[in-house]
Amino acid sequence: MFDPTAFDNMKVVIEGALYDLDISGEIVITDRNDSINMAKMSRRFDMTFRLPEKKVKATIELKSGLVNLAAELLPSIQSEEQAGCMLSLKFIAAKENELDIDYTAIKALLTDIWGPTRIINQSVLYDPLSIDPAHSLIITIEFDRLIHEDQIEDLVEMTEFIITTLKRLNEEIS
Repeated sequence: MFDPTAFDNMKVVIEGALYDLDISGEIVITDRNDSINMAKMSRRFDMTFRLPEKKVKATIELKSGLVNLAAELLPSIQSEEQAGCMLSLKFIAAKENELDIDYTAIKALLTDIWGPTRIINQSVLYDPLSIDPAHSLIITIEFDRLIHEDQIEDLVEMTEFIITTLKRLNEEIS
């Protein structure tokens, strides 16, 4: 019988929480990826979603590498502290004109929601040779530590923080 790993269990919890919100109409799921890299023996799972009738998208990503899997399956060889996953968030907003975005205000907004210990990065993506002046603001939030199975309940609660972030970013960027 298959014994699910911490990655599998956390992935199922995230999927369930997001699909429940999608079914209730609170969010719209726009993409889902579940990948295994056989060369590096790593796994990656992500789901992308947005609020109904809004443009800013959120992606939640869960990653687990060979060290994480080995620590879980072979606890006598690896440190149990390595048995977990890395979690990151990405928010993407398309804007016609980059100049009207207050990046300092966005950083303060995100720090207010996620706290000062998170690694928050913003970058702007655009094609300088395109006639279309559209820019994409890409915000990443890194947790800079492993998420363990004993924090699985926090993943469900995190969806509310993501929705709050989407609402506030839509207000700030619109």
